[in-house]
Amino acid sequence: MQCLAVCFVLAFCTAACALENGLMRTPPMGWLAWERFRCDTDCLMDPDNCISEHLFMEMADRLSEDGWRELGYVYINIDDCWSSMQRDSQGRLQADPKRFPRGIAHLAQYVHDRGLKLGIYGDMGTHTCGGYPGTTLDKIETDAQTFADWGVDMLKLDGCYSNSSYQEQGYPMMSKALNATGRPIGYSCSWPAYQGGLPPKVNYTLLAQICNLWRNYGDIQDSWDSVLNVVDWFFNNQDVLQPVAGPGQWNDPDMLIIGDFGLSMDQSRAQMALWAIMAAPLFMSNDLRTISNGARAILQNKLLIGINQDRLGIQGRRLIKEKSGIEVFWRPLDKGASALVFLSRRSDMPHLYKTSLKELSYKTGVYEAYDVFSERLLPQLKDSTEFGVSVNPSGVVMWYIYPVAEWKKEAGPGRFSKKLIGPKSHPHANEVDAPFLLL
Repeated sequence: MQCLAVCFVLAFCTAACALENGLMRTPPMGWLAWERFRCDTDCLMDPDNCISEHLFMEMADRLSEDGWRELGYVYINIDDCWSSMQRDSQGRLQADPKRFPRGIAHLAQYVHDRGLKLGIYGDMGTHTCGGYPGTTLDKIETDAQTFADWGVDMLKLDGCYSNSSYQEQGYPMMSKALNATGRPIGYSCSWPAYQGGLPPKVNYTLLAQICNLWRNYGDIQDSWDSVLNVVDWFFNNQDVLQPVAGPGQWNDPDMLIIGDFGLSMDQSRAQMALWAIMAAPLFMSNDLRTISNGARAILQNKLLIGINQDRLGIQGRRLIKEKSGIEVFWRPLDKGASALVFLSRRSDMPHLYKTSLKELSYKTGVYEAYDVFSERLLPQLKDSTEFGVSVNPSGVVMWYIYPVAEWKKEAGPGRFSKKLIGPKSHPHANEVDAPFLLL
């Protein structure tokens, strides 16, 4: 009965309140406060790290001044613990007056003045997960209009302090209410995560008519084990999750923790590569004021971002899971291109993995391959030619691959066209030197 109720509500909303905002045709990118800064509200003892307008203005400055905005990182997203513990006299949400003394509308204008967008957090329940006022059914229209009046560009709606029947009503109602404001507001729903993430409780085909993106699984933590847990869940369930993703509707495996404390550089490359394969939203949760050069280089890798932002919007898949600890992932891209990721779950030493493109189900032909992280063009490769690739423990090798026949058609004379690897060019596009062996 519960599943039938979900289908009925969603079927009604497909016709009556589909989001229809034209937003997020490629996975959204930006910065989100939660994993790095959580619910730190002690601005007296920790003024630089507490959830306040000061923190978000500083992050907006960094996105606009340090090259992030031009790469697509345009959202500055507030998470939980931003509001006052009480609604105002008219029943509207209001920002904590000490930590956001000039209000959210002022912060939104500050963000917009820098060519960025502001996201905010709410909860479809009596309280947020942090204990702040939630959005009850009778407050949905009020809260949607409040966010629009403030100039908010995205809403993440959590699901604490509610139940399944409440969520079945509330999430579609908020979609309709956001539409009714007349302001385009991207809508991130946490509904699937609270229903176990899988059918029959979650109908992803119908959910895609309501939300731009959705959290399917639990919160990521600052550790490699947590990254692998997320990866395992998404790829173990790829037959369910992969088909529904596409322009304007994305599975969200949660934040990028690159630049924090729990990942090595190899593990950071691995998270970035796998999120690109998944066509995942790229929301960093780190401190952009102190981020290392190594973490910055990974997050600002232009080709990798181009792969993530591929206009076809097809989510990739895991092809192979070897007993040796090597896994192979693949994503089809525009103009006949594709991306391959070789992941090592080993902890001992670099592993030489041997295979061929034919074994990975590539069609007969000759291919160009480009190493995403070393930014080097590799030798041309026939589908039947065996090769070996050396993968560091808990690391990845990622390739951008293009059929030579299509390459020549697009590029004309010569072996390589920078335009084929996304909108950003690479200074080492014509070099041939990478961890790649023809056998």
